[in-house]
Amino acid sequence: MKFRMILIMLAVGLLWAQQYPLPITEYDYATAENNVSPIAIGVGGMNLTLDNDPYCSYSNPALLAHMRNAQVFTSFRLTSDKPMSIAEVSSLSNALKSKQFKYFGLSTKQMGFVYQPMSRINISEITDDGRNLYYDYALDKVQLSIAASDEKHASFSGGLSFKYLSGRLVYLKERRSSSTVFVREAFIDNKVKGFSTDLGFMLETGDFRFGAVAYDLLSRLYWESYPSRSISPRLAFSSTYVKDNLAMNIGVMGKLKKQTDSTIHLGLQHNWNWGRGHTASGATIQHNIPLRVGLYSKDFYGTNNINFTFGSGYSYNMILFDFSINSPGLKLRDSEYLFSIGVGLP
Repeated sequence: MKFRMILIMLAVGLLWAQQYPLPITEYDYATAENNVSPIAIGVGGMNLTLDNDPYCSYSNPALLAHMRNAQVFTSFRLTSDKPMSIAEVSSLSNALKSKQFKYFGLSTKQMGFVYQPMSRINISEITDDGRNLYYDYALDKVQLSIAASDEKHASFSGGLSFKYLSGRLVYLKERRSSSTVFVREAFIDNKVKGFSTDLGFMLETGDFRFGAVAYDLLSRLYWESYPSRSISPRLAFSSTYVKDNLAMNIGVMGKLKKQTDSTIHLGLQHNWNWGRGHTASGATIQHNIPLRVGLYSKDFYGTNNINFTFGSGYSYNMILFDFSINSPGLKLRDSEYLFSIGVGLP
C-alpha cells in the first residue's frame, strides 16, 4: 500500500513539474567561443592538427597520440560584464561568468582526463510587465579521452572522448498582484545527468596535416521530470601547412543538421626558439615564444561579423604559459581573454 502511494505521489509530482516547459531552448556547446584552449583561440578558434596544445583532448582527441610528455594544465576566462536577459541565456545554454575558471586537465600520451564547468548562469530580473524572473543553471563535465595510432601508419591517428554531464536548473516566474505580493506562475527545480561523445582523426602527409572531428556525435541529457534531450552535434574539418616554426591553418565548423550555421576559420602561428640545452637526464630544453593570429566568421560580411583572435605565451623546460584574445569586430570592451598555465610531468 505504501509503495503504491509513493508511486502515485511521484506520478503527480512529474505531472505537476511538466506543466511548466523547460526555459532552455537549445543545447549547443562545441562552438568556437566556448573553446577552452588559448592556443586554439589564438589561431582562429580552431585547432584540429597542432599537437603542441595541452588542451588537444577538447579540440581533437586524436592529437593525444602525438603527446610528447604528460602535462597538468588549467585555464581562466576574463571578460567584461555583459547584461543578458533570461531569454538570451536560455537559448545559449552555455554562458559563463565574466571571471570564470574554465578548464582543468591532465594529458598523457594516448590519454587525457579533464573537468570543465560548461555553464554557470545566474540571473534575476523584473520584466516590463511586472513579472519577477529567476534563472539559475549549472552544468559540469568530466571527460575521459583516449587516442591511438597504427605503428605501420603512424601518420594517421584517431581519438575518442566520453563525457559525463551533470547539472541543475532552478527557474522561478512570478506575477506581481500588488505592490508587495507576487503570485507564482512557474517553478522548476530539476537535476540533469547525461553523456556525450566526440570522435576525431588526424592525418599527416609531408608538410600538411588534416583533421576531422565530430563533436557530441552521440549524446543525451536526462532530466528528472522532463523528456530527455540531445546536444546539437557539430562537425569540424581543418587543413594545416607546417614548415619549420610556421603553421598556417584553414578550417570549417558547422552543425550537423544546419548548414547555414557554419563558420570558416583562418589562423597562423610562428614560434621563436632559442637557448637550446639539455637536462641532466638528456632531455632537450629551450625557450619558446609563439605568436598566433587568426579570425573566424559565418559570412565575413563587415568587420562586426568577424571575430579576430590573437595569442602568445612562453614556455621553458616543463613550464607553459599561454594567453589569447577573442575580439568580436575588434571591440576591446567585448573581447574575451583566456589565460592558461601548464606544468609538464617527467
